[in-house]
Amino acid sequence: MKQPLWERIATHAVLLVASAIALFPLIWVVSASFKNQFDVLSTEIEIIPSEPTLENYEALFNPASATGGYFWNWFGNSVFIAVMTTILSVFLAATAGYALSRYRFRGKRPTTSFFLVSQMFPAVILLVPLFQLLGIQLRLLNTPWALILAYATTAVPFCVLMLRSYFDTLPIELEEAARIDGLGPLGTFWKIVVPLSTPGIAVTAFYAFITAWNEFLFALVFLTQPESFTLPIGVRLFVNQFTQNWGGTMALSVIVTIPVMLFFYVAQRYLISGLSTGGVKG
Repeated sequence: MKQPLWERIATHAVLLVASAIALFPLIWVVSASFKNQFDVLSTEIEIIPSEPTLENYEALFNPASATGGYFWNWFGNSVFIAVMTTILSVFLAATAGYALSRYRFRGKRPTTSFFLVSQMFPAVILLVPLFQLLGIQLRLLNTPWALILAYATTAVPFCVLMLRSYFDTLPIELEEAARIDGLGPLGTFWKIVVPLSTPGIAVTAFYAFITAWNEFLFALVFLTQPESFTLPIGVRLFVNQFTQNWGGTMALSVIVTIPVMLFFYVAQRYLISGLSTGGVKG
C-alpha cells in the first residue's frame, strides 16, 4: 500500500529536524574554529563567521601556544596508537572469535560468558590494575605501548563477541570443502574465512580505531610528558583554570575528527554490510 502524502511529508520533516539537531553541534564546532576569541564567546548564534580567520589553526603549530609546538608529536602518537590497537585487537578477536564459533572445548561457554560479563563494567575500573601492571611493573609509562595494551584490553572482548557472531553466519561447508582440497585449519581460516568476513572485520576494526583515537582518561594517566601526549590530551590544554582558548579547542577538535571521517569514508561499504548482513546472501 502506497504511503499517504501527508505521512511522507511528516516522516521527512521529523528526519530533517532530527538530523539538524544531531549535526548542529558539529557545525558549530567547525564554525567556531574559524572565529576569533571575541566572536566565539559572543551570545549571538552565527553559523557562518562574519570575519573568518585561520589564526586558531595557525596557533596549533606555534611553539608559544598551548600546544608548545608538539602538535605533530601528538598527531603521530595518536595515529600510531590507534593503528596498532586496531591491528592487535582485530587479530586477537578474529582468532578467538573463530575458535569460539567453530571448535568445541572444555570451558567454551564460561569463556564466552566471561567476554560478555567484561562488557558490563566501565573501563575506568580497569584503570588502577592496568596502571599497576603496565606503568609500574612493566615500566611503560609515557610510551605508546602502555596505551596500545590498555586499549586492546577494553576493545578485544566486544570485538570477539561481534566476530564470533559473524563467523556463525558463515556456512561450515565452505571450510569442509577447503580441507578436502588439502588446506589445514590455519590455511582455511586465512584463505577462506577471513576474506568472507571482511565486512565483520571492518566493523570491529572501526570500533577498535575509535576506541583508541578518542580515549582520554587512560591517556591522561599513562602519559605525563608533553611530547608523548595524544590529540585528546592536547585538546585539554587549551582550557584550564587560567585561560580559556575556545577557538584553539575547536580547531584541534576539527582536526581530531578528520582521520575518523576518512576511515569511515573508505570503509563505509564494508561497515554497512557488516552491520546488516551475514557472510553469504541468497
